[in-house]
Amino acid sequence: MLIVQKYGGTSVGTIDRMREVAKRCLATQREGHDVVVIVSAMSGETNRLLALSKQLSDDSNDREVDVIVSTGEQVSVGLVALAIRAQGGQATSFLGHQVKITTDSAFSRARIQSIDGQPIFDALKTGKIAVVAGFQGTDVAGNITTLGRGGSDTSAVAIAAALKADVCEIYTDVDGVYTADPNVVPGARKIERISYEEMLELASLGAKVLQIRSVEFGMKYGVAIHVRSSFNQNQGTWVVPEEQAMEQVVVAGVTANRDEAKITLLAVPDHPGVAAKIFKPLSESGIVVDMIIQNVSAEGRTDLTFTVPKGDIKRAQELLRTRCGDLCGGGERIVTNDSIAKISVVGVGMRSHAGVAQRMFELLANEGVNILMISTSEIKISVIVDAKYAELATRVLHDGFGLHLPAGERASVG
Repeated sequence: MLIVQKYGGTSVGTIDRMREVAKRCLATQREGHDVVVIVSAMSGETNRLLALSKQLSDDSNDREVDVIVSTGEQVSVGLVALAIRAQGGQATSFLGHQVKITTDSAFSRARIQSIDGQPIFDALKTGKIAVVAGFQGTDVAGNITTLGRGGSDTSAVAIAAALKADVCEIYTDVDGVYTADPNVVPGARKIERISYEEMLELASLGAKVLQIRSVEFGMKYGVAIHVRSSFNQNQGTWVVPEEQAMEQVVVAGVTANRDEAKITLLAVPDHPGVAAKIFKPLSESGIVVDMIIQNVSAEGRTDLTFTVPKGDIKRAQELLRTRCGDLCGGGERIVTNDSIAKISVVGVGMRSHAGVAQRMFELLANEGVNILMISTSEIKISVIVDAKYAELATRVLHDGFGLHLPAGERASVG
């Protein structure tokens, strides 16, 4: 088998942790497998490098910032390769340009376009473990690019897809995907198998276990992903194509995302083209708009409310004031709120079970949690609530849908 293993920052945070990574890689190789290892920068290193760059420039999307932050992974691959050699193995390290991970030119958030796996195959043929830097690549002009936060996950799954690996193991500091954040819900259970679609929703809604683009790669190319802990030998969570048994579980997980903010434009004109004019400058500036609600029109005007990432709230407000000021009183009718949380329930079983939304709303109402906004899809229901209710809402929904019980013991909805 060809196995790709990815180790995050905490897994390679010290030399001793790197020795443990080397030991696990060599054990896998001795079982008769070819091993490719993707590593992140040491824990805290990317933040340190970003802090250095910010002392000179506030532009995190600058070409030179990618040059700086990519060095964290360069250090890690060299050290992990040395750790493998120190334990009697053979290893070769590779940077993004050496594997020819080609990306677009969107610095700090580049997207992978192609991967040349031949250098890796050449190393494997000689009995070596290939140690590849995650998070980085190069554009067609040869500039160093980085893939954004969590980009090493994306690197790992993309390389697994390019090499047609049998499995991509994502090693982290938790031993799988849970029905909720165990730090918030003590009764949260580890999920043994979850569909790409469910994992994609959970990742996009705030679950930090996997980066969303890595799940997209897995789903597109059929890469089996195994999320495991580097601190023990336990089986983790398999992220795989949807299976029939998964539909019997109505809700697979609950997430809480505190990283969004709400913007309301009061009394905007209610006629064709207004919404397009409002959202165009946000789109052109790369600001992702999530939930949108428009009130019923009264006297030719309406209120328009939407959410954006909390870190983009000031920039969004300024864009609306300068580009759409005529629609919102020169900015006087722009109201913002960054003390909100998005609470979501996710499960492919929602497709074939009625009553999930009603049950969710009832559970929250019983605890006095007011719903500010609602958004739904085939396998997800999300609500915006005041941030102070985030943990309460998560626990109530987790227990209310029986997620503290084994999947086979959960009561049906509706």
